[in-house]
Amino acid sequence: MLQTIKGKIKVKKVEDNTSATVEIVIHLHPDSSEDIDKTIEALYAFTACEVSISPNSCVIVDGKPLFLSVNEMLKLSALNTQELLRRELQIRLAELEEDWHFSSLEKIFIEKRIYRNIEECETWEEVIDSIHKGLKPYKKKFFREITDEDVARLTEIKIKRISKFDSFKADEHIKGVDEEMLSVRHDLDNIKTYAVNYFKNLLKKYGKGKERRTKNDEFEAIVASKVVINNAKLYVNRAEGFIGKGLKKDDFVCDCSDIDDIITITADGKLMVSRISEKAFVGKDIIQVNVFRKDEEENIVYNLVYLDGPKGAVMMKRFKVGGITRDKAYDLTKGTPGSKVLFLELSGPEEGPTVIVKLKPKPKLRNLESVIHFGSQLIKARGAQGNVITKFPILKVLPATLDQEKLLRKKQPELFEPAPKQDRSQTSLEL
Repeated sequence: MLQTIKGKIKVKKVEDNTSATVEIVIHLHPDSSEDIDKTIEALYAFTACEVSISPNSCVIVDGKPLFLSVNEMLKLSALNTQELLRRELQIRLAELEEDWHFSSLEKIFIEKRIYRNIEECETWEEVIDSIHKGLKPYKKKFFREITDEDVARLTEIKIKRISKFDSFKADEHIKGVDEEMLSVRHDLDNIKTYAVNYFKNLLKKYGKGKERRTKNDEFEAIVASKVVINNAKLYVNRAEGFIGKGLKKDDFVCDCSDIDDIITITADGKLMVSRISEKAFVGKDIIQVNVFRKDEEENIVYNLVYLDGPKGAVMMKRFKVGGITRDKAYDLTKGTPGSKVLFLELSGPEEGPTVIVKLKPKPKLRNLESVIHFGSQLIKARGAQGNVITKFPILKVLPATLDQEKLLRKKQPELFEPAPKQDRSQTSLEL
């Protein structure tokens, strides 16, 4: 464990005091600035304190092994339960039909005094035939044929039961069986609703007093890059185009960790995100380099002015980085050879820098300055070409000083009107 978190968390030592129960004591360095909560998050991120397991299980379906997810298993189990409930209803319906059949036979046999017809019969065959003849006028009322077994069962009725037979009670019993058969047939026709109600009744029947005793906690997703300590330093050689933690003779950028990603933008408008290493080439003339954290990039806007080729127009764009692939160069310009970044500054979504574009003097060209306030521009996709500032040759692009911006806000307040709110459903940002 200590080897796993080495270089990720500042831990002095780890003691294993496990006996009947698990007990592990972690000693932090006295000079550690990390609080306990952050250390615990780091342990989850870099050790097996929390292990993700696949919920897919191998089960036998129709005699064959299948790997199913929890949702698929629940669906299969619910369908199996529904089929079992269907079979139970079918069995119950068959029992009710038999009950109705014999109760009706018994009622006719006694009320119509058919039992008297067998008094003079000498053989068993004559008894059966005599009862069949007595029941013949009523056969159309029954669900099925009256068999010899049914008739034989009638002969087993005792004289005492015949003498105490209550026609009203018999009618009430048959009526109750009829109603239950209608209910069972309705449930069979609506088996899905019946199954849903069955599961709901399970909760009512077995829920109270049988509450879950285990605790169900939700773990928030822990991002390793947020809890790892800054155990490395980032350096850059802007002119030659190298970045890395091993370039100690070059310019220091910031503290970072050895699992961070680094974003770079070069003077020709190429953007790249790559994993930090000892030394890596990303392109000459680096003008922007920093640690890249995807969740923080949502609140970072890049304000860019570039020249489209040696003699092209001066363009401007405001964008977010969006989705990226590591080690892939993304062109922030139109891609015209000789394009050049003239100005780049990062800001928040609700604000933006003000720049002054100075043009080269030219006959009949009166206005030699263009003022751009990025906060009044829409935020577009990283791959957008941008808007044209001017097609005339320029001298330079300068950020406005505080005094200049105050003066401009008084003279030209329309330049600083906020950008209209964007309809996100129509905005095409690369994710």
